Amino acid sequence: MAGMSAINNTESLYGKLRAACAEDWHAYCHHPFVQGIADGTLPQESFRHYLQQDYLFLIHFARAYALAAYKADDLDDIRAASEGASLTLSEMQLHLDYCAQWGMSEADIVNQPEARATMAYTRYVLERGMAGDILDLYVALSPCAVGYAEIGSRLLNDPATKREGNPYWEWIQTYGGEEFIAGAVKQVEMIDRLAESRFNEKRMEALTQTFREATRLEVGFWDMGRDCSF
Repeated sequence: MAGMSAINNTESLYGKLRAACAEDWHAYCHHPFVQGIADGTLPQESFRHYLQQDYLFLIHFARAYALAAYKADDLDDIRAASEGASLTLSEMQLHLDYCAQWGMSEADIVNQPEARATMAYTRYVLERGMAGDILDLYVALSPCAVGYAEIGSRLLNDPATKREGNPYWEWIQTYGGEEFIAGAVKQVEMIDRLAESRFNEKRMEALTQTFREATRLEVGFWDMGRDCSF
């Protein structure tokens, strides 16, 4: 798949950051929550809790792209950030449509308190954007924006993934589908474009730390979903 080839490019800044955090990245992409989605054994109560929290997460994700527009130095970066916010809002509507299939309305979701893992992750991303520059922000966003495409694509193409009778098969198809992968490719390309004028080797350590922390917070988000904890 051409899109995944771009995502798996080890010469991109994203690829280098992922390689530098390989152990944490594996824990994220092969988390028991993900494996439970793959074989259909994840308790549905856990998945429903995750769906609720993921919608609250996306609200802050849209805010992060709005912050990226504020941090942008030129119109191209503003347009890209605006597109990211727009795509996130569209994903939120799809998310609501999907939640309806699980018997949850928007009111059922937004009236839930934010889990600690949701708050920790979203506030970390926003903090990195406010304290740093637009490259710091996109790096903090990338474990989610690109990682879900990697997970979805792997599960979609893995013969061991359960298809028939798997209640999570539609979720796998969504995140492993061409549309979501195309959005992830844009995120990888955006990081490289921003790096052209903002990156130097002295920044690698700090950017790696941001990527690692965001990845670990993704692991914490899966833990939250699996344990149904607040």
